[in-house]
Amino acid sequence: MVSTVANISQITQFETASLDHEQLGTLYNQLGAIGAEDVVRRAMEELALRLHEAEGYYLAGERHKLRKGLRTLTAIAEQIGMQKLAHVATDVITCIDRNEDTALAATFSRLVRLGETSLTALWDLQDFTI
Repeated sequence: MVSTVANISQITQFETASLDHEQLGTLYNQLGAIGAEDVVRRAMEELALRLHEAEGYYLAGERHKLRKGLRTLTAIAEQIGMQKLAHVATDVITCIDRNEDTALAATFSRLVRLGETSLTALWDLQDFTI
C-alpha cells in the first residue's frame, strides 16, 4: 500500500530580538559613548563565541559544559540588555537540570535562533548612537 501526503506544511520559525534600550542607555550614561560601545562590541564577540561553543557542547552531549557556558552567556546578555536571550538560556539550563531531552532540543533551538537575531539586531543598532 502506497500512501501519499497531499498537503505538507512547512513551519518557518523566527524569533524576534528584544533589546532593552534602557539598559543600553544606562551603560552609555555610566561609561560614556566610547566605553559603552567598547563593552557592547566585546560582549557581542563573547556572545557569538559562547553560542558557537554551546552548539558544540550540545551536539557532543556535554551537558555540564553546556550548562556552565550558558550561565556565562546569561550574565553577558543581561549586561547589554538582551533580557529575552538571557531568559531563554536560563530555560535551557532548566531543561538540562530536569533531564528533559525533548524540551532541551526545542529550547536550545530557540536559543540559537534568538541568539542569531539578537546579535544581528545589536549589530544593526551600532549604525546608530547607542
